[in-house]
Amino acid sequence: MSYAVTNPATGETVKTFDTISDDDLQAAIAAADDAFRTWSRSTTVQDRAALVRRVGELHVERRQQLADIIVLEMGKPVEQALAEVDFAGAIYEYYADHADDFLKDEPIQLLDGDGSAVVRRSALGVLLGIMPWNFPYYQVARFAGPNLVIGNTILLKHAEQCPESAAAIQQIFLDAGFPEGAYVNIYASHPQIETVIADPRVQGVSLTGSERAGAKVAEIAGRNLKKVVLELGGSDPFILLSTDDLDAAVQNAVDARLDNSGQSCNAAKRFVVIDELYQPFLDKFTAKLSEVEASDPTSEESALGPLSSLKAAENLDEQVKRAVENGATLVRGGGRNGAFFETTVLTDVTPDNPASKEEFFGPVAQVFRAKDEEDAVRIANDTPFGLGSYLYTTDKEQAERVANRIEAGMVFVNVVLADGAELPFGGVKRSGSGRELGRFGADEFVNKKLIRSSW
Repeated sequence: MSYAVTNPATGETVKTFDTISDDDLQAAIAAADDAFRTWSRSTTVQDRAALVRRVGELHVERRQQLADIIVLEMGKPVEQALAEVDFAGAIYEYYADHADDFLKDEPIQLLDGDGSAVVRRSALGVLLGIMPWNFPYYQVARFAGPNLVIGNTILLKHAEQCPESAAAIQQIFLDAGFPEGAYVNIYASHPQIETVIADPRVQGVSLTGSERAGAKVAEIAGRNLKKVVLELGGSDPFILLSTDDLDAAVQNAVDARLDNSGQSCNAAKRFVVIDELYQPFLDKFTAKLSEVEASDPTSEESALGPLSSLKAAENLDEQVKRAVENGATLVRGGGRNGAFFETTVLTDVTPDNPASKEEFFGPVAQVFRAKDEEDAVRIANDTPFGLGSYLYTTDKEQAERVANRIEAGMVFVNVVLADGAELPFGGVKRSGSGRELGRFGADEFVNKKLIRSSW
């Protein structure tokens, strides 16, 4: 395994980073454990919140520098990269603002006996974060922000293709005033990560990544009785049942599919459209996607950059070809030029087509025809994933009814790209377990200690 910055737009390897030595890894774990036992236990919630707030401010102050790094590392269009940095800054600010409230004692009304009882939230200790390449700053923020406010300390293993952004994040924590060991970036190999999870000083692990990686980490964590949070893949449905503005619904569908060049776990990927709207939607949706061409991600005008790597584009190419070989109709696109991939539309994907059960990580959309509401719900739920979903309807009662039946961790009604620092993020089924962001994101890695007193 090697950590390297490889520009996906050109294929050029710009810079390489050495994997951490075993001795240095042990020193990193020891530093994080020491910071927990000293700094964490000697600071107040307000002290830690002030540091986390400064981390957010530094993200915004360095937004152009940070954005330029990930444009080079993983090809994100620069305007989207700037927006990601800003969102990361807002997440740190959110947890700084709400730290007191999230960590205050929770009284329990006794059913019997005298006295009182409270649940007091406190830190667990050292946590390991394993983060992906698609949102290098945002993913770290939603893990590190709440946990550092709580008083946990962080070992952060970033994706192999994001070593420069990983180093930049660690520098921000140091510049914000966190002590050595509170947040430690580690360029670790897969075998070394197994060592970290097994270490008794490490109390939990959070992973955002593939099903395969999640299963492996959960297995290791389970053997070592460690708390684990998993945010894995998604094949989110976009269900269109009715609309009084089809053009607006189509634009929202395009935006939901192409966010981050289509490389978002909770992007809309399967478009389930009621029969009477199917053909008008398909025609307009295909036309709108056709207007978006992959281009230089350093340009402010770019809405679609290269995929994160040549390998990612090759894998997506194989998926599309396999879908067509199994009966899908290629309505539009399917072309590839290096890591750049055309916006693509597939129809006639049947339940026995492998494509119906796969996640397509790139600008590829599957469009399904639904006979009625019941059929739309069936198609939406016919997936091993259950991360997010999008529902468009003009009928509020229908919205409530269908939202209750969608098998996903999140349902967005008549809105896309509406994630927020205050909104819990996570899924069910093979999309993982646990939640990040919002109040629930600050409640995963805490000791909810009961204190029952006689007075």
